[in-house]
Amino acid sequence: MTVRQYLHTGQRTCHADDGREVACEGSGQDASFAVARPWPEPRFEFANDAVLDRLTGLIWCRNANLAEFPLTWREALDFVATMNREHRFGQGDWRLPNRRELRSLLSLQTRLPALPERHPFIHVFNGWYWTATTAAISPAHAWYVALDGARMFYGGKDQSFMLWPVRGAGLNMLPRTGQCQCFDTAGKVISCVGTGQDGEFRYGAAWPEPRFEMLPAGVLDRLTGLLWRHSANLTAQPVVWRAALVAVAELDREGAGSAWRLPTINELESLVDCAKYSPALPSGHPFANVQDIYWSSTTSLFEPDWAWALYLDKGATGVGQKRLAEFSVWAVAAAPVSPPVAKEAPIHSIPTFARRREPR
Repeated sequence: MTVRQYLHTGQRTCHADDGREVACEGSGQDASFAVARPWPEPRFEFANDAVLDRLTGLIWCRNANLAEFPLTWREALDFVATMNREHRFGQGDWRLPNRRELRSLLSLQTRLPALPERHPFIHVFNGWYWTATTAAISPAHAWYVALDGARMFYGGKDQSFMLWPVRGAGLNMLPRTGQCQCFDTAGKVISCVGTGQDGEFRYGAAWPEPRFEMLPAGVLDRLTGLLWRHSANLTAQPVVWRAALVAVAELDREGAGSAWRLPTINELESLVDCAKYSPALPSGHPFANVQDIYWSSTTSLFEPDWAWALYLDKGATGVGQKRLAEFSVWAVAAAPVSPPVAKEAPIHSIPTFARRREPR
C-alpha cells in the first residue's frame, strides 16, 4: 500500500469568504477532497503518563505542561535532558519534538486547543510550544507552534514558551524537516552531539534522491507522491482566496490535464526544507516563478473568514483574510505514479498500551 508522507488536516467543513459554513461538494476546499491518509479510530491510546498517537507512532507525555511555566529554548532542552537522566516515567529517550512532529498533533477543525476531539491530554496550554527545530532564516530563533489556533512561526531562543516532550522514532508518516545542523542560542553553528536538537536526531522519513522528477504534466515530489505545477505562480498577481479556488478549477476546464486543486496547508508545508529560506525549498528544486506566500484550501476554524497560507520565504504557516488579495496560487494534483512506500519502524519501538483510549 502506498503511504503518502503528509497528514490529513482533520478539516471536515467548508466555509464561504465571510466564514459561513457551506456545502463542500464542488467547492474545491480542503474538506471536499479525501487526499491524505485518514486518522485511525481511536487515534490515541494512553497508559498512565504516556499517550501513543496511533497515526504517527509517536509517544507523548500525557501532561502537556510538565514544566508548569514557560522556559527559554535552552531551558526547555535542558529540562528534557534532565528528564532522561532521571528516567522520568521510566524512560530515558524523551526529546523536544521537531516542528513536523508537533504539528502532527494538530486538528484544523478545532481550536482552543487545536487538537483532535476527545484527545486524552491534560493541562494543555492555549499558547506557544517550542520545537527542537531552529529557524534557518534567523538561527537565533526556533520554531514554535500555537495550540490555540495552530499557527507555526519562530521566536527568539531567549524568549519563554511551553514544552511538550515526545519519544519514539514514529512510523515514518512524517518527512524529515531537512535540518542537519545544530545552533546555539545566538545562532552560531555548533556540534550536534548531545544537543537534543532536530539536527542531531533527524527523525522522519528520509527524502528520496533525487526528490523531484520532471514529468510532462508537472513536477513529481517523490517523497509525498504529489504532482505540483512547474510554474509556482498560477495567477499574474496575488488574489483573494475565492479567486485562487476558481483559478485552479479553470485548469481542468481548459483541459490542462490532471485533477488540479488548491493544496491543503499540510501539503504546502510538506515542501518546506527547514535548512533553507527565501524560499524554504530543497536545494536544486526545479520550480519556476516561486512566490513568497501561498493560499491553501484549508479554512482557519479559529476565524473561518480567514484561510491558511504558507509563508514560503520563511517556511511558516499562518493565515490570511479570505477577502484580501494578498497571496499567490500554486496548483497540486495526485501523482500519476506511486511514490516509494515508507518503511515502518520496528514493531518493538511501538508500545502495546493498556486498552485505555481517548475519552468519548
